[in-house]
Amino acid sequence: MQIRVQPFTVHKRFPLTISRGTTAQSTNLWVEVEHAGLQGWGEASPFGLDAQPQTAEVLQAALQQAAPLLQPFSPLERQPIEQVLRQAQIPSAARAAIDIACHDWLGKRVGLPVWRLWGLERQGIEPTSVTVGINPPAAACERARQWLAFTTVKVFKLKLGSPAGLAADQAMLSAVRQDLPPGTRLSIDANGGWSLSDAVHMCHWLAEQGVESVEQPLPPGQEADLRELYRQSPLPLFADESCRTSQDIPKLADRVHGINIKLMKCGGLSEALRMVHTARAFGLQIMLGCYSDSALANTAAAQLAPFADRVDLDSHLNLTDDPFSGAALQDGCLIPNDQPGLGVQHRASDR
Repeated sequence: MQIRVQPFTVHKRFPLTISRGTTAQSTNLWVEVEHAGLQGWGEASPFGLDAQPQTAEVLQAALQQAAPLLQPFSPLERQPIEQVLRQAQIPSAARAAIDIACHDWLGKRVGLPVWRLWGLERQGIEPTSVTVGINPPAAACERARQWLAFTTVKVFKLKLGSPAGLAADQAMLSAVRQDLPPGTRLSIDANGGWSLSDAVHMCHWLAEQGVESVEQPLPPGQEADLRELYRQSPLPLFADESCRTSQDIPKLADRVHGINIKLMKCGGLSEALRMVHTARAFGLQIMLGCYSDSALANTAAAQLAPFADRVDLDSHLNLTDDPFSGAALQDGCLIPNDQPGLGVQHRASDR
């Protein structure tokens, strides 16, 4: 099979600030796998959890390295493809793009959407949350109003863990909560921005505010402290940065209530499915998340939405220039369509 890579830059309607910094745009990679006259599409989007971030440049170099290694294979051979990519130490987001493209190719080959290939149904897909980044209270309220103006949003995720401290977190949450329509659901993502004592305090306070869950309260590397927080927290805890692949789940099963699966972080739909089944075996909940992904990657993740207890696939909704369309927002839920493969279209006709 042949692999082609094309960078594209997308811009956020509103920059997103989390505990680690602010992003206003992202250069992602459109990956096309071609075999037997059919093309499958995937996406690699950059992210940084380590000392060596997976930048667009790193990912493009990795995909160029992978291309000749995969020429002997068909997109049907996902197991050996995965083994080859791991042996070559290809970064997870690059592996994800290839794996997503192989799933898209297969669906197009047999004329079925990926969700139907897996035997899933779209009824009951949970509403996707939309994100409000760390901001002063007035700016956070304005951001929430902007979301409400152009989406049928039912769930908000607020980024906390402000460098300004807990008082800033509480002021932002209180202001946004008072400004939202009745019945709007709220969850929190601290992106590892709290200490154990702060997290215990905040989980109790947030429960009093009607918040439903807390994601990644402690920094990755402090998983030992999660057990004590789990014991004291009145709210469900979800691991994100602390849980990258299925191998991390057994170590977290006694100290979180759920995990956040992101395609770029885990390496694609194949590993995401393993994470779903591993988490379920331990009685954990499933959240689907994203980075600065376009509709291409988020539509791929939406194929898994029937498995999810919580969905957070909103990054493409915040883009001014997303080149792709796919899963549709219906009554607050991101619903994959009936088209073969991922069901993704490119908005331009020049490729």
